Amino acid sequence: MALSDTIADLLTCIRNAKDAKHKYVDLRFSKVNQAILSVLKEKGFINHFLVNERKYVLRVFLRYQNKTREAVIHGLKRVSKPGVRRYVGYRSIPSVLSGLGTAILSTPLGVIDGEKARQLKVGGELLCLVW
Repeated sequence: MALSDTIADLLTCIRNAKDAKHKYVDLRFSKVNQAILSVLKEKGFINHFLVNERKYVLRVFLRYQNKTREAVIHGLKRVSKPGVRRYVGYRSIPSVLSGLGTAILSTPLGVIDGEKARQLKVGGELLCLVW
């Protein structure tokens, strides 16, 4: 079965795993998914992830708050879809929850978060919002 939107699958699997309070979730490997996960790790939304290129699997270890076992990720939203792409300039990159969340963009410099894109003054395709 061919999967046309791997980013939406990544976000949906993470959303379902955090709602079920799983420790980790296995996802299909792609370089874009790996880049998105590295941004999420850099921003502190996930603990870490492991790459198994032979089996084409990414294992993502979710991050929870210690006492309440509440997930650090509260929401994930896919913005640019295969049917309707959304491109933004660096001046119009959205601020997610007044800076508590992050926007993830695909730019000519690679997949980076919205804050770094504003600093580098580069726009691109707005992939998703995470808060």
